[in-house]
Amino acid sequence: MNIHEYQAKELFQKFGVATSPGKVARTPEEAEAIARELGEKDIVVKAQIHAGGRGKGTFKNGFKGGVHLVKSAAEAKEVAGKMLGQTLVTHQTGPEGKVVNQVLVGKSVDIAKEYYFAILLDRGTSAPVVIASTEGGVEIEAVAEKTPEKILREPVHPLLGLQPFQARELATQLGLGGALLRPASELFLALYRLFAACDCSIVEINPLVLTPDKQVLALDAKFNFDDNALYRHKEIVALRDITEEDPREVEASKSGLNYIGLDGDIACLVNGAGLAMATMDIIQYAGGRPANFLDVGGGASKEQVTAAFKIILADPQVRGILVNIFGGIMDCNVIATGIVAAARETELKIPLVVRLEGNNVAAGKKTLAESGLALTAADDLDDAARKVVAAIGAAAA
Repeated sequence: MNIHEYQAKELFQKFGVATSPGKVARTPEEAEAIARELGEKDIVVKAQIHAGGRGKGTFKNGFKGGVHLVKSAAEAKEVAGKMLGQTLVTHQTGPEGKVVNQVLVGKSVDIAKEYYFAILLDRGTSAPVVIASTEGGVEIEAVAEKTPEKILREPVHPLLGLQPFQARELATQLGLGGALLRPASELFLALYRLFAACDCSIVEINPLVLTPDKQVLALDAKFNFDDNALYRHKEIVALRDITEEDPREVEASKSGLNYIGLDGDIACLVNGAGLAMATMDIIQYAGGRPANFLDVGGGASKEQVTAAFKIILADPQVRGILVNIFGGIMDCNVIATGIVAAARETELKIPLVVRLEGNNVAAGKKTLAESGLALTAADDLDDAARKVVAAIGAAAA
């Protein structure tokens, strides 16, 4: 789950992370009032969408840029009026863009130096790691490619957390020593407290800035949270903006399904994340392209299978469906019954290949065989992948 920049600022304030002042506005009038409250001078208006590159983006109404410096409350109102309700296209949104429903109105900050600072989970060590660099304000991938020596890595003990001596060492290595050592270290430690307390998978500050009057501030932020831990954080869940998410993923979450849309044309319905990944790999190996990751879990019901089919068919690119089920806890006949019901309810007209194995598989295969549906049975995963790719090819011929 991602959050907006203005929500990140609210979290910063809650955990004592030094940042610039600002508030969210959902109407031009609110933007004007906030700008006036902030003193009208040195005001920035920033479009709030879940995508980067906003400053260089273009609105479909022709207005240039999703980040603007303004000189008065009246100008803040004018700029917000040109952003709100409009679609902003950036290099991360794709040509379809995203609708701006709110803007951040904040105090702009004079910057003497920009830095990069992030805390994330290192998959190799299964522990947090701090990534920092003196090269802030640019894509960290470019820094890693061109000047990797400018990237600092500080492993964090998962039980002890980021220690004060580590924060001081990072500050020193970034050139934030002397009088800046204490505020920089305190900011780093506050960010780690936020990261741990909110079960984040990433907290990225780009840029972290040093101002001419020697303040160290976290400006633009990217957050991601561990979805499996959100049950502990109702206050974080309340920050979710479903208008920024794929409608199919939103619908899938309502039915307890794990769905991620991809750019292929062969839909997958699988039980288990590992099996889903293997299924997508085999489809690719067979010459096809997976249209999604869809995990119905270990105990899916007939209703969930039906919901899964509806979500799959909401993607106009889908030209075939591969169902790959290994029944451990799950009863294969329950899945088969769900497949039959879903195919009938949706009036399925595209190729469907089904591979069932495991618990009560004989009954499941019997249900499918007696359904009268035009589906194709497969013996194993490789067979299933080859059959669905062939079926799509035949249908297109």
